[in-house]
Amino acid sequence: MKWLYKPTIIICMTIMLLTLTACGSKGDSENNNSEKKSQSTAWEQIKNEGTLVVGTAGTLYASSYHKKGSDKLTGYDVEIVREIAQRLNLDIKFEEMGFDQMLSSLNSGKIDIAANDIGVTDQRKQKIQFSMPYKYSYCTAIVRAEDHSGIESLEDLKGKKAAGAASSIYSQIARQFGAEIKTYGNATNDVYLRDVDLGRTDVILNDYYLQLQALKAFPKYDLVMHPDIKFNQSSSAIAMKKNADELQKKINETIKAMKQDGTLTKLSKQFYLDHDVSKKPDVDVREVELEQ
Repeated sequence: MKWLYKPTIIICMTIMLLTLTACGSKGDSENNNSEKKSQSTAWEQIKNEGTLVVGTAGTLYASSYHKKGSDKLTGYDVEIVREIAQRLNLDIKFEEMGFDQMLSSLNSGKIDIAANDIGVTDQRKQKIQFSMPYKYSYCTAIVRAEDHSGIESLEDLKGKKAAGAASSIYSQIARQFGAEIKTYGNATNDVYLRDVDLGRTDVILNDYYLQLQALKAFPKYDLVMHPDIKFNQSSSAIAMKKNADELQKKINETIKAMKQDGTLTKLSKQFYLDHDVSKKPDVDVREVELEQ
């Protein structure tokens, strides 16, 4: 009866070999696909998937926000990236998040780009890549109208409470001058303004045009733009993962075309009280060097 076992053994061994070969081929294929994906550029992956995933706050008027009574996301930065996606023949998907989450989401691959009035700095360039700027401005301070919150210069920030995102340029500067930072996460403008008005905080350092818009949108608060605090010319751009050179090139070409055909100016005047933020403002400001 021994002869009965030999074909069985041979058949079993053949099946095992075929199974192992199949598994090996599948594993090799998956590894190869994964390797190809990791080797492909950010632009190639976006183009293949057909969708540009954008990180933005949805709470920053007039850069990225929801109109009252509407779920639709809009704003200067939002409409710029919508136009970019359209010109690059891509669908667009927005992921709303706080500013402090955006840079980590870029590096993790959760989003492809971030557009949220993000200031370009040498410090940030070490970690992420930027498009060419599409907005120029400078930094200002919102304070209480009655007494300027006891602040007449940046040096007077010492011991004051400044409202802002933990990793923003404005919070960095406030810290340098000795202010305590109160962070809010992804809060809307009125929350920041209300707390200064009530004395819970003393000052908001931020972009001139954004501050101008915020004060106009919420006139019920007894607040003003400080007349004497103007510092650091700034530029805002789209942020992307480091070494995304081809993606950067595509976006830059599109922004340049939008600048030349007047699209940037049109969008700027629509969202920034008829100001053209795509051009550098002619104003004298104090330059403050950011500490590393």
